[in-house]
Amino acid sequence: MSPLRRCTRPACLRPAVSTLTYVYADKTAVLGPLAVYAEPHSYDLCEDHALRLSAPKGWEVLRLEIDLAAAQAPSSDDLEALADAVREAAQAPPPVAAPAEPHRRGHLRVLGPQD
Repeated sequence: MSPLRRCTRPACLRPAVSTLTYVYADKTAVLGPLAVYAEPHSYDLCEDHALRLSAPKGWEVLRLEIDLAAAQAPSSDDLEALADAVREAAQAPPPVAAPAEPHRRGHLRVLGPQD
């Protein structure tokens, strides 16, 4: 979880701790832990906005358990895993480039005055 993701509510600068998605077919709003990746049709919410969330009339809110302590900051295990991955990537040999293809000309050409 990225500590740089912010609540998507206007003018809110607090860090996001949960993700809201809608299941239109079931008329359900699902509020769960912060998603790994930000998706265009989901909304990241801070703790305050997640607690105050309400759904449209006739809709149900499904609240999945959120571990707010884990959502606030990455654990030391997360940071160590990230550092190990960076070290491993730095030690890996660079990829071998494939031989370049001969230059192909496009379908357009310039016509001179004699053409």
